[in-house]
Amino acid sequence: MFKTIKSDLPASIVVFFVALPLCLGIALASGAPLFSGVIAGIIGGVVVGALSGSKIGVSGPAAGLAAIVLTAISTLGGYENFLVAVVLGGVIQLILGILRAGIIAYYFPSSVIKGMLTGIGVIIILKQIPHFFGYESDPQGDFAFFQLDGENTFSGIISTINHISPGSAFIGIIGLSILIFWDKILSKKGRMFQVIQGPLVVVVLGIIFYTLTRSNALLGIDKSHLVSVPVPEDAASFIAQFRFPNFSVITNPEVWVVAFTIALVASLETLLCVEATDKIDPNKNVTPTNRELLAQGIGNIISGLVGGLPITQVIVRSSANIQARGVSKMSAIIHGLLLLISVVLIPRLLNMIPLSVLAAILLVVGYKLAKPSLFLKMINLGWKQSIPFIVTVGGIVFTDLLIGISLGLAVGVVVILIKSYQNSHFLHIEDNSNGAKKLKITLAEEVTFFNKGAILKELDRIPENFSLQLDVRQTRYLDHDIIEILDDFAYKAKARNINIQLISELVVVENPSSYLEFFTLRPKSA
Repeated sequence: MFKTIKSDLPASIVVFFVALPLCLGIALASGAPLFSGVIAGIIGGVVVGALSGSKIGVSGPAAGLAAIVLTAISTLGGYENFLVAVVLGGVIQLILGILRAGIIAYYFPSSVIKGMLTGIGVIIILKQIPHFFGYESDPQGDFAFFQLDGENTFSGIISTINHISPGSAFIGIIGLSILIFWDKILSKKGRMFQVIQGPLVVVVLGIIFYTLTRSNALLGIDKSHLVSVPVPEDAASFIAQFRFPNFSVITNPEVWVVAFTIALVASLETLLCVEATDKIDPNKNVTPTNRELLAQGIGNIISGLVGGLPITQVIVRSSANIQARGVSKMSAIIHGLLLLISVVLIPRLLNMIPLSVLAAILLVVGYKLAKPSLFLKMINLGWKQSIPFIVTVGGIVFTDLLIGISLGLAVGVVVILIKSYQNSHFLHIEDNSNGAKKLKITLAEEVTFFNKGAILKELDRIPENFSLQLDVRQTRYLDHDIIEILDDFAYKAKARNINIQLISELVVVENPSSYLEFFTLRPKSA
């Protein structure tokens, strides 16, 4: 793994700067101690990063679980009680991994996964605009449409107009300009500009700017617009930030309900992120999903035992890792170590970083996930790809991640049903210039009850006194419902003087009396 350290170390620094405000923001949005988000980020990086089979995935606290955590802490009567559910949720994830439930990840359509990535990119951009201009009405980790402060994503942006902080906006614009210039021009000029990443330069510049302007009435940045890491006074106060589960409530049924909820939601978010991350990985690595569930389960057990939030693989940090050219899991591990080192040794320095600078970094991440060219590409692929894609994007932006994906998946299933309805058979009309009245219907390879309507409609349209060839040579699966339809049609065909010729791989049968008997006695012929 150390062979790729030249790529992984700079990438880990970028991921660290993306992860730090998100860890704190998600903890705040969850109603949990701020340090609990940092704990989850450290364990997600070091422990899950080491155990996972993903080379570029990064784990940590997830915004998608914030609402669940916020409600559960209140329902269970305190944070220590909630930690029991986190530990049990990790155990359940271990069981899911052993049962090989990771295969679920392979059943999400590509259009939905691309919609998920794009939707997250759009919501990152929209959510970072207020922070970019120095208006922190909502925590960085709250990605829901309806915000904790009572506003929604768009009203929060509108409110920003009346609350712009000149200092935050100025250094944010300078930082964004540097990031774009670094990515488009400097990174192509030499190896040094690839090793030293633009985000690191921008963060250092932000700290210098804050230090030089803190007493300036116009450009000075208020502390509410800075990173806010807990600052321990000594080793004892640092250790006191850790919280431990109260296992006396383990028999409480509500604890188990929360545990199963955490396990299912965290596993689904992880599997979706794995699928999405593998798609944008330039090296096209394939993550073993069952191993990922095992790694996440162990991570959540440890996180719960020491006071951390639930952990999932997270697409924002993972995509930042890919964009920063991370190659191996060392990037995720080092980012976790950087989180640990920073909150122990330099928390005061971290608290001098303007949030607008970190927002500029996230704006670049969001844009690369939601490039306008991708919208055009999906539209050009046709409605079967574009509609699930657009529904997923809209669902994520206007609701949340899981609801958006569920809506996209539902539309994807409807598209499949429509195409299945259309592709059940092929109708060929024979040349009847010599007076012959012949039709030929060739059934598809798999014909299920979804195809009942299309086949019934086609059979009912056959005129009287025609000959019908029913070709099942390519059919490998014929649903019992379809066989019953054919049986019923055989009865109607006699009354309409329709001659039926059934063609299978082995035999040709004229006017079979029973299709059910034919397919039961000669299953290989179908």
